[in-house]
Amino acid sequence: MDIVVSQEQGREAVTVLKIIGQLDSQSYQQLIETAKKEFAAGAKNFLLDLGELNYISSAGLVALHTIALILQGETLPDTEEGWRSLKSMDRTRQSGKQKNIKFLNPQEAVVSVLDMVGFSALFDVFADKQTAVNSF
Repeated sequence: MDIVVSQEQGREAVTVLKIIGQLDSQSYQQLIETAKKEFAAGAKNFLLDLGELNYISSAGLVALHTIALILQGETLPDTEEGWRSLKSMDRTRQSGKQKNIKFLNPQEAVVSVLDMVGFSALFDVFADKQTAVNSF
């Protein structure tokens, strides 16, 4: 997996993380670490460009959830604890629609996974980058 980081400016600054390849148990920590680094540098809004993400596993879902928690200032789950980490997603569900993390152009296979776990109800999904950036 590759991650390309860029900045966009709408009403607010937006950090775009373009994820290329597969987001799975071999790569999810890389995404979390990239998000932590950008957050520590001042990023407050993330747009995850999923247009070139062709596969997401449960570990990838943990990464998306963890980024949402980072942006909320929440205590992070131990991502090495697998199922327990996934169960902690209830905290994200309880906080409702995420305002500081949104998705761009997920492929159909990724949308199916996001729908299956209920993420489509928690994260705004956009087909147009400028519309997504302006939504923050």
